[in-house]
Amino acid sequence: MTTLPIRTFDDPVLRSVAAPVRDFDRELRRLVKSLTATLRAGAGRAGLAAPQLGVPLRVLVYSYDGASGHLVNPRLELSQRRITADEACLSAPGVWWPLERSYMVTARGRDMFGKPVTVRALGVLARVLQHETDHLDGVLFSDHLEASERERFLAAAFTAE
Repeated sequence: MTTLPIRTFDDPVLRSVAAPVRDFDRELRRLVKSLTATLRAGAGRAGLAAPQLGVPLRVLVYSYDGASGHLVNPRLELSQRRITADEACLSAPGVWWPLERSYMVTARGRDMFGKPVTVRALGVLARVLQHETDHLDGVLFSDHLEASERERFLAAAFTAE
C-alpha cells in the first residue's frame, strides 16, 4: 500500500474538523491501509489521523507496545486521572513537549467494515488516542498549552523543520 506525506503544523487542513465516515467501502479500506503503511514507514511512530495525510475524515490508526489497530468515527471517554508526559506529533517532527492528558481512555468507534470496536487504553496508548482524536477535531496538541508555552513550542517546531 502507498505511504503518503504527512502534513505539517502550518497546513490549514490540520485545523479543519474532519467529517464523519458514512460509507464503509473500498475507499475507506484503502485509506486505513495507507494510514497504516505511513505509520509503519518510520521508527517511533505511534498514531496517525487521516487529516495528517490531507484526508478530512474521522479515521485514525495506532500502534504502540503490541497494540495496534484503527478506529473510524471514534468517541472517547476520558478518566479523571491525569498525567503529564512528553508528547510529540508527526506533523511537527523532532519536537517533544510536556502535556497533561487523561491517563486512561475508552475509545469507541467502528472498524473499516463498520463493525463496533472498543479500545481501552492506559498511559502512552491513551495519550496516542487522545492526540489523534484531537487531529480529527482540528486541534493540535500545542492548542492545549498555555500561550507562552505554545509560542515556545511553535518556535521550536518551525526551527526543527
